[in-house]
Amino acid sequence: MTSMPAVSRVLRVRTELRSLLVLATPIIIAQLAHTAMGFVDTLMAGRVSSRDLAAVALGNSIWVPVFLLMTGILMATTPKVAQRFGAGQQAEIGPLVRQALWLALAVGGGAAVLLWNAEIVLQSMNVEPRLIEPAMGYLRAVACGFPAVALYHVLRCFSDGLGHTRSSMVLGLLGLLLNIPANYIFIYGKFGLPAMGGVGCGWATALVMVFMLLGMLWWVKWAPFYQPSQLFKRFDWPQWPVIRRLLAIGLPIGIAVFAEVSIFSVIALLIGSLGVSVVAGHQIALNFTSMVFMIPYSLGMAATVRVGQMLGRGAPRQARFAAGVSMAAALAYACLSASLMLLLREQIAQIYTADPVVIALASALIVYAALFQFSDAIQVTAAGALRGYQDTRMTMLLTLLAYWGIGLPVGYALGLSSLFGEPSGPSGLWQGLIVGLTCAAIMLAIRLAGSARKRIRAAKMRR
Repeated sequence: MTSMPAVSRVLRVRTELRSLLVLATPIIIAQLAHTAMGFVDTLMAGRVSSRDLAAVALGNSIWVPVFLLMTGILMATTPKVAQRFGAGQQAEIGPLVRQALWLALAVGGGAAVLLWNAEIVLQSMNVEPRLIEPAMGYLRAVACGFPAVALYHVLRCFSDGLGHTRSSMVLGLLGLLLNIPANYIFIYGKFGLPAMGGVGCGWATALVMVFMLLGMLWWVKWAPFYQPSQLFKRFDWPQWPVIRRLLAIGLPIGIAVFAEVSIFSVIALLIGSLGVSVVAGHQIALNFTSMVFMIPYSLGMAATVRVGQMLGRGAPRQARFAAGVSMAAALAYACLSASLMLLLREQIAQIYTADPVVIALASALIVYAALFQFSDAIQVTAAGALRGYQDTRMTMLLTLLAYWGIGLPVGYALGLSSLFGEPSGPSGLWQGLIVGLTCAAIMLAIRLAGSARKRIRAAKMRR
């Protein structure tokens, strides 16, 4: 006969898992919609010319890391809102979010200025001169939407912190649907507009960013769920002490996200000298794993909300339990994704290309991608839970150490140097990724356990 404590534990796990998936599923759909926009841009620009395709690809390699740095900084809004919501302090949420909107305006404007003046980056990368003009046209068009998307992201974090993730899903899907006709109009010059080619993708992206901001403003303004927070009750000027506290949490998040994304960019640059087929195989494996990564990434975002809300309710043990269930769910998904990638690696590569050499290279790299599914799932979910604890500075330092201090040097030594024998090329660089992600997973899991224990001890001492 099954013991009652065992039954109780199973029920707790099922209840927490259901709550986690209710939060995470709309986030997953929203993230996949965002990823699909980049796919649509690449596909439609490629139909114009290889020059337009290359310009969009170059532009993406610059604006996407800047975008992730910006949104990472603003992600501090989520745990702060979640803790206040969990504590029943809804009247304090509106003033906090108003200050986060001021921060978004500053960060979004600063990011737009960086993109507008990114020509020096393209020149330092020795980009072919005939590509610089269309790439800069694309980047400057995207830059016009950055202040809007920064404001949208704060409102999205506000909504996520309240546990209401459906709005970002709906607006993400509507944004994707708008992106396709907008691309068509701007790229090919319809309704009296000039044909802009790849630059038109940038204007379509900026238009979608503005649309998503307006949609989220309307949703937050009129939906009854948001009214207790009184976001639009009054106007507040910037308050530096509040903004400084947001930056203290958000800046390490942004740097950690940027460090993870940029290491993939660096590896792509290092592989660039190994030939077209190698670059193509690497790009296929990277593109597919990026889409697969959206699931554990979304579970990590949901873990931020669950942990933050539990801590706000004064329930640190439940917060630790929520973090554990989140990591278990991510690991279960990793088992599924790794198995499918190992079994279907050739079929996955064939979706992208018919070149047998590229298929063989991509299939070999997908094996490595399958192996790091487990460590990737643990590190991203642990990082999300640590955001819920507002423990971001040490997370940033551990992430930088794992990726840049361990993973990249090991990958370079294996792939491009003769330190351990004959250089193994892209395989060695991907083995370095496995080492870096594994170190990140171990260190962040240990840090999460320590943060959870510290909160539980602090709660005991207050009693």
